[in-house]
Amino acid sequence: MQKERKMSSMKGEVELDIPAEKAWEMYRDNEIISKIYPEMLARAEYIEGDGSPGSLRLFRMGPAVSSYVKESMQKIEKVEVGRSVTYRVVGGDLRDMYDPYRITFSFAPVEGKEEEKCIAEWKAEYELLNSSMPPPDKARDAALGFLKSFDKFKPSHQVV
Repeated sequence: MQKERKMSSMKGEVELDIPAEKAWEMYRDNEIISKIYPEMLARAEYIEGDGSPGSLRLFRMGPAVSSYVKESMQKIEKVEVGRSVTYRVVGGDLRDMYDPYRITFSFAPVEGKEEEKCIAEWKAEYELLNSSMPPPDKARDAALGFLKSFDKFKPSHQVV
């Protein structure tokens, strides 16, 4: 009889100086997300589907994190429009370290400042493939750094 392993979890959050709706749109748009911080995330694309549950999204990492993770194939499991997306890593370097590895990105308005601020949260649920593997601190730190860079991104086509 196989012993059932317990899932571990970790999370982190950053406050952004943009509304949750805008942060959500930026995260879901492959063209925009690929331009926010190319040193960290060089390219995102939907390999299958349109971002709804069951879709496959491929992230190709940039030089800032490529020594840790070069790419990540993710299957979207759950979407709360305008609020959160949960996906499971099904391919790439992280899949070789953790399985399952499930991530939720969420964007929540800051009460009283809904039009100008939001809390962006990264949450992981995972199992280590072997006991010598460290928890995904690097992935968390990279994700939170990436989310924080949403503040600095100014689309070139934006009318002032």
